[in-house]
Amino acid sequence: MNEPVTSQTYAAQLRRLAELSARVQQQRDEAHAWYEQQCAAADRAVAESAEEVNRAERELAAARETQERVDAEVAVLWQELNARLGGGGRRAGAPPAPTPDATGDPLPLVEGARDLLRRTRQRGELPGNVNPLMLLCGLGGAVLAYALGAGARALGNRTDGELAVGLPVLALVITLLGPVLGLIPARLIADRRHATLTPRPVLLVVAAGLTTTLLLLTL
Repeated sequence: MNEPVTSQTYAAQLRRLAELSARVQQQRDEAHAWYEQQCAAADRAVAESAEEVNRAERELAAARETQERVDAEVAVLWQELNARLGGGGRRAGAPPAPTPDATGDPLPLVEGARDLLRRTRQRGELPGNVNPLMLLCGLGGAVLAYALGAGARALGNRTDGELAVGLPVLALVITLLGPVLGLIPARLIADRRHATLTPRPVLLVVAAGLTTTLLLLTL
């Protein structure tokens, strides 16, 4: 037979049931809170991943744009270099391939190469060690002009008529051009050295030519 439940036992069972219900509800609330935290963390991770993907795509697009720009500028600079070397029969060939492990921004390097070509394109002054060549140019020009003038005078002495009158005058003009005739080879030397014929070498050539011409005329 079933024994009757006392009021104390029934009250204890109710308290026990209430405690269990409260514990279950607490665990259920904790589970819901943990689930919401995990969902929020997952959403944040997805958003961060999407932002990283977008950033990587932007960086990739910028890198491709930089590469195309660098390739185009390198092609132009290389073509200019080949044009500079082509006059002497030399060629630089094709542009070098990019280095796989290269780091850093290539644009400053390209700008440095462009500035170097720009500076090499500008003619400088002849160095001081070419002064003897300038003196030789003046000396050679004066000697050549004097020889041509002497030949014209000798030819005029052997002819009659207008040639006998005109050739001595022509010989004098050629002789007087001797001091500046050396500027022709001096200019060629300056061009080969990619330099400008400044007043200093011009004065050396003219002075040497004038001195030689005066010495030859006094002989």
